[in-house]
Amino acid sequence: MTDLLEGEYEPSPADWVREQVATYEATDGREANVLRGNPDWPIVVITSRGAKSGKLRKNPVMRVERDGKYVAVASKGGADDNPTWFANFVANPVVQLQDGPEPALYNARLLEGEERQEWWDLAVETWDTYAEYQKKTDRKIPVFLLEPVEVTGYSVPPADAPPTS
Repeated sequence: MTDLLEGEYEPSPADWVREQVATYEATDGREANVLRGNPDWPIVVITSRGAKSGKLRKNPVMRVERDGKYVAVASKGGADDNPTWFANFVANPVVQLQDGPEPALYNARLLEGEERQEWWDLAVETWDTYAEYQKKTDRKIPVFLLEPVEVTGYSVPPADAPPTS
């Protein structure tokens, strides 16, 4: 698997995340491609750049896709705060998404209003546990739309990389 985002990778401190990502990538998504071993809960792996560290972070998230666009739901299991990747997406919206063997670049955009509701409904239809998570917290769970970045032969350098001529 080739990373399209350049930079130092910082594996997750959570064993299950680190292990799932490593297995998913090593097998081109043939293994470790579902949540908790449930075939009805497919995942994708998203790589983002750390908002503070600038290091690459990888997270498995539920696969919610329509017409080549994906949704990343910042549920954190219904906790009262956002997952750490939320700040990464806001600070550095170009992310890498791997759904199967080939990664691609996507632009992550935080949704609001009717557009958020439309994609939230699709997320809940895909994985109804999101509705339970929303009941557990007073915050409105953020939803990002990931839209493909159309590029070829290109990688995104680290944020602190010197400009090229």
